Amino acid sequence: MATVEIEYCVPCGMLDRALTVEEAILQQFADDLDRVSLVMGDHGIFVVRVDDEVVFDKEEDGFDVDEIVRRVRSQLSA
Repeated sequence: MATVEIEYCVPCGMLDRALTVEEAILQQFADDLDRVSLVMGDHGIFVVRVDDEVVFDKEEDGFDVDEIVRRVRSQLSA
C-alpha cells in the first residue's frame, strides 16, 4: 500500500486544487492506498508525492488533474 501527499500553498489559495486532486486520486486508487494527506505549505508550492517520490511539481508541469492521476498510477505500478 502507498501513501500520497499533496502539498499546496495556503496563502495562494490552492486548497480547491488540492481537494480536486485528492478526490480524483481517491476515486481511482482508494483500495491501493494507505493514506492521502493534504500538507499546508507556502511560497507557491503545489507538489504531489507518492511514497516520498515527487510525481508532480507545478514549478515544472502544467496543472492537469488527469495527468497527475496518470503519474500516480505509474508510480503505484512501478
